[in-house]
Amino acid sequence: MRAVGQWLHKAQHDLRSAHRLYTDDPPLLDTAAYHCQQAAEKALKGYLTLHDIQFRKTHLLAPLVAECAKLDYQFHELAEAAAKLTPYATEFRYPGEGLDPEESDVAEAMQLAQTVVEFVMRRLPCDLTGKA
Repeated sequence: MRAVGQWLHKAQHDLRSAHRLYTDDPPLLDTAAYHCQQAAEKALKGYLTLHDIQFRKTHLLAPLVAECAKLDYQFHELAEAAAKLTPYATEFRYPGEGLDPEESDVAEAMQLAQTVVEFVMRRLPCDLTGKA
């Protein structure tokens, strides 16, 4: 259970990091977007860890959502969020054509990441979420 809590702790830190980077002056949009993807990835991996499901090292969210959906069909609701967040794992991390995402895209990514993390948190035992 400790590992599950660690995954979710890291996911929440990624959400906080994304928010701080987004609200910085000037905002660091590329890094904020990356942390949004990371938050979702870590939350999904935490859920799989809870159920002793092995997963490969990947930044692709769709396979993680599919594995989670084998345990809880409602995870299919996260397919669109997974598709939108996955590119942020690599798209803006290295020099190339697009150095920064649009501010509106990062705002959406933050909302999607929050949705994924909260979705997972609602499915965890109370002793892992701190709620009674």
